[in-house]
Amino acid sequence: MFLHWIPKNGRRRGFTLVEVLVSFFIFGLVVSGLIYGYVQVNRLAEWSSMSLAAQSYASQGLEQAKSAQWNYVRWPNTNFGPGTGDELGFPASIGYTNLPPVTDTLDVPTSGSPIYITNFVTIMNVLTNLSPDKPFMRQIRSDCVWTFPLDGSLCTNTAIGFRAPDQ
Repeated sequence: MFLHWIPKNGRRRGFTLVEVLVSFFIFGLVVSGLIYGYVQVNRLAEWSSMSLAAQSYASQGLEQAKSAQWNYVRWPNTNFGPGTGDELGFPASIGYTNLPPVTDTLDVPTSGSPIYITNFVTIMNVLTNLSPDKPFMRQIRSDCVWTFPLDGSLCTNTAIGFRAPDQ
């Protein structure tokens, strides 16, 4: 092995300090973009899981209201409430009823404090041309209101259904 002296004008040049700093800056931009994308995807996944649980709770309120007894044959019914022919009934002069709001916790595994939700169920008579004096159908609307814990925004999931008597 022989060592030879290479003249100064034939040497290869390395990177300058400016080139190294620019490459570190570009690397920092790429890494920060990846981290920001990961955080946003995680946030969206968390919101989606909470929204799906709230939609399920709204559907549960809708199904509970749909399962109440409504005996159309006994119209006009003056008795309303549990154990009567019209468990979700209301006077025709009002035209709608609001069931008492139900407050519960969102069924999503989280750490920290629980996420509280409130379910509002509203029932309205839907009149048709076939019988304008008798409600032929009822619209049942269930709204589940909850707060997204990461930014404190108020969110609402809604389920709407129709019900005919004796279904």
